[in-house]
Amino acid sequence: MTARRRLVRVPASSANLGPGYDAMAAAVALHLELEVEETGGFALDPGGLGVSTGRDNLVVRAFETLHPADGIAFRLRSDIPLARGLGSSAAAIVAGLVAADHLFELALSKEELLARATAIEGHPDNVAAAIYGGFVVCAAGGEPFAARFDPPEGLEGIVVIPGEEVSTRLAREAIPAEMPLVDAVANVSAAALLVLGLQSADLDLVGRGLHDSIHQPRRRPLYPRSMEIVDAAAELGALGATISGAGPTVLVWTTWEEAGAVAAALKERTEGWAEVKRLPFEPLGADVPEL
Repeated sequence: MTARRRLVRVPASSANLGPGYDAMAAAVALHLELEVEETGGFALDPGGLGVSTGRDNLVVRAFETLHPADGIAFRLRSDIPLARGLGSSAAAIVAGLVAADHLFELALSKEELLARATAIEGHPDNVAAAIYGGFVVCAAGGEPFAARFDPPEGLEGIVVIPGEEVSTRLAREAIPAEMPLVDAVANVSAAALLVLGLQSADLDLVGRGLHDSIHQPRRRPLYPRSMEIVDAAAELGALGATISGAGPTVLVWTTWEEAGAVAAALKERTEGWAEVKRLPFEPLGADVPEL
């Protein structure tokens, strides 16, 4: 009997996108690949990543919410940096779920995958982008829901990835339970402009919609150099910039015509403390390529 084997490829993601705190995200072109194979014994090859090789690994934990991992070998490869705000945990969760779904032919819908992934991750934005690809807007409360649309032509992302990590717990604790009405209204306005700009490919509107009044100002002490990049993005020729997820990575939004010059300016400005990568938005979500 031939052992079953599957390969799953899942994109990284950038959540919040400025004003869309816990409600918006985009898939970006960094990927985690997970290969699973029935070998008769449990094993996990982390592919050089500094992660657990036991059943407490997030990939395996997600997999085992659908099927026991007994007899399964897991092999990881990933170019998504850990704990930098690019959805590494969401990609791991989605990879584990999709691997179990395909290996055991469970035929889960994307909506079911989203519900299960959200239950593990705690919020839907990153996992939705990892599942659906493109841009997603997620509904809060009740059953997780995500509406997806394609990245507009002419828009490109550049990421600035600092060397240090930021604690997601500290980032969450920096946001108070109550918010001034003026800040909430400003974010509703900006998020509406951002979605309208993305869907109509109006990049001027996109730039106007990137301003956040809720999470980035309150988290500034956690990543002051990252926030300096956000503040200076327009001066460097970009449409704007947003903190990616809980940070410290910065997603710089630009047109493809300006991307080369903006990336060069960012490399000069961040020399010695951050890596700069041109990073297209990824229209394809979690996929199971032919082996």
